[in-house]
Amino acid sequence: MSILETIAARRSYRGKYLPTPVSQEHLTAIMQAGLDAPSGCNKQTTSIIAVDDPELLARLRTVIDPPIADTAPAYICVLTRRIVAYRDRCFAVQDYSAAIQNMLLAIVALGYQSCWYEGHLTDTDRIGDQMARILGVPEEYELICLLPVGVAADPVTGPRKKPFEMRAWFNGFGGQ
Repeated sequence: MSILETIAARRSYRGKYLPTPVSQEHLTAIMQAGLDAPSGCNKQTTSIIAVDDPELLARLRTVIDPPIADTAPAYICVLTRRIVAYRDRCFAVQDYSAAIQNMLLAIVALGYQSCWYEGHLTDTDRIGDQMARILGVPEEYELICLLPVGVAADPVTGPRKKPFEMRAWFNGFGGQ
């Protein structure tokens, strides 16, 4: 699959996963794709933890309420550190967003599915903080995102996108 085909095929998958394990070789490749993402002023604010141990996955699932991705055979947990990069600017959000997108594309390219779960972890109940404690994450990091990884058990579908002409133009807004 070419990179453009991979981008077009990527969907947010929220269904069940087959019990097929995800190899550590594939998890490593996915994490490396995340680490290869651009980083504002090269501060490299994003770190990543892959979880494939069934007992640890079960412990993490006890704090995820309401449950999500409870059949995924692996999780990738995305961590960030808020580091000032330039003057008073911090690019942590851009850094981890680029890393997550790279990993989502790598996941699809390797034949798996995933979904970007962030709001569920960072809401007022702070599920990400609870997960971080289970994983032994130091205080200066925030567990910001969960990417389940696995083979889809259900058909992969996506929303209908607005036509290109409604969202993209040449030489000015609305194709002037």
